[in-house]
Amino acid sequence: MTLRIAVVGACPYPVPQGSQVFLRDTASALRDRGHEVHLVVYAFGRVGEEGDGLAVHRCANLPLGRRTAAGPSLAKPAYDAALVRTLRRVVREHRIDAVYAHNYEGLAVALAARARPVVYQAHNAMADELPYYFRWKWAAGRFGGRLDRWLPRRADRVIAPHAALAEYLLACGCRPARVSVIAPAVDTAAFEPPCYGDEPAPVLYTGNLDGYQNLGLLAEAMGRLRARVPEARLIVATAADGGTARTRFPEAEIVATPDFASVRRVLATDAVVACPRVSWSGYPIKLLNAMAAGRPAVACRSAAHPLDDDATGLVVDDGDAEGFAEALARLVTERGLRERLGRAAREAAGARHDPAAAGAALEGVIASACGASEGRRGAPRP
Repeated sequence: MTLRIAVVGACPYPVPQGSQVFLRDTASALRDRGHEVHLVVYAFGRVGEEGDGLAVHRCANLPLGRRTAAGPSLAKPAYDAALVRTLRRVVREHRIDAVYAHNYEGLAVALAARARPVVYQAHNAMADELPYYFRWKWAAGRFGGRLDRWLPRRADRVIAPHAALAEYLLACGCRPARVSVIAPAVDTAAFEPPCYGDEPAPVLYTGNLDGYQNLGLLAEAMGRLRARVPEARLIVATAADGGTARTRFPEAEIVATPDFASVRRVLATDAVVACPRVSWSGYPIKLLNAMAAGRPAVACRSAAHPLDDDATGLVVDDGDAEGFAEALARLVTERGLRERLGRAAREAAGARHDPAAAGAALEGVIASACGASEGRRGAPRP
């Protein structure tokens, strides 16, 4: 059965950040299954890889801020309201069968548009992530917890990227029969085969510089690493402002990555990927990209969802700067370890995060939501 699916992302697009990559990849996976997919996003984004065969519908181009970084902003409510109108038009004009809403704002937009059925793709828990954006962390955490208990359970189906988030959403009131776990996918064929050199490899950080990335831990670990390996290098590959990156990491080499192609180019070189996040609820897409590129990674335990310690990467305790530095030192200086873990990581990414398998699983959840919706209406959609 071919479905007409509106994939909603209340975000700029395209932007080379994990959430937008996840959005694009899930939309592409459904399209590759033969479904008619309409991507509904903000009016703006960076110049990048939009020519991927997806039908993109943008909300009104408002004379407001065009911030591409993650997190709250004063302009977002206006763009979200405009996105509601765009989604209503897309649902009506294209006779949409289901809305696949990414993240909390996407779900809120879908519910405000009164579109049904709605499949909610969870990216995180707001009680976990929202405090990173506000000074009054306790208040942000309490408000985020209320959102966690109120919004997800209003969707017809909920998809979590890992079991810990699924269990949390069940505790927040989601019905067990409506919650599925589908890990994000990555296409290993999109990355060059890995190469490894005999010289000490640089440490590589890819992604945004927001608070939830826990970059203070990386800075401290790099100081400890240089005490062990004086020639150790840090490369920060980011789409964020270069001046901001240099302020955070004055001794790092800053590489601009305005699109996903530039991220792949950075990952084509021998390097050790660092993921210092301790926020447990999200799923670091940067780890999947590293695995697909055959790059070994060091990650903190709470965010190391796709890694198996000492098999496909190295996992350390949350906030352990000494342990992080020790793991980096092992990988930076030992080519054999980099190669063993990197090749195993690439193989695991291909086996466990195959886009075709993820697309089939997504299709099953969305089809079940459509079937339940038809049953409630008592008649098939024309």
